[in-house]
Amino acid sequence: MLAERGLRITGLGEQSVLTPKLVQAGRLDQPYDVVLCTVKAAGLDEVPEDLVSAVGPRTLVLPVLNGMRHLAALSARFGEDRVLGGVAFVMTTLEADGDIRRLADLQSLTYGARSGR
Repeated sequence: MLAERGLRITGLGEQSVLTPKLVQAGRLDQPYDVVLCTVKAAGLDEVPEDLVSAVGPRTLVLPVLNGMRHLAALSARFGEDRVLGGVAFVMTTLEADGDIRRLADLQSLTYGARSGR
């Protein structure tokens, strides 16, 4: 659906359509500078192996998920220093058609090294 319609963000009198470059896990063929990990908890167990081809020696992994379990799984596979900490605050809902509907003007993303360095 994302490939056909783009990433649609609606609500609060606005509509944005983004067309991100999409890559499927099985087709990753090069390391990236940063990998943004935003899966649901049900998909977390597969993520470290799915990302192997995208994570090189200088890649940083930025997980933005509910909970904390993902930090141990990602750090075990890629190393403590390459897995950043991140927290996002948004007030949205996912519509049946895949659109993200903003419910309030709340949007914040904070991230950085977990080691304090």
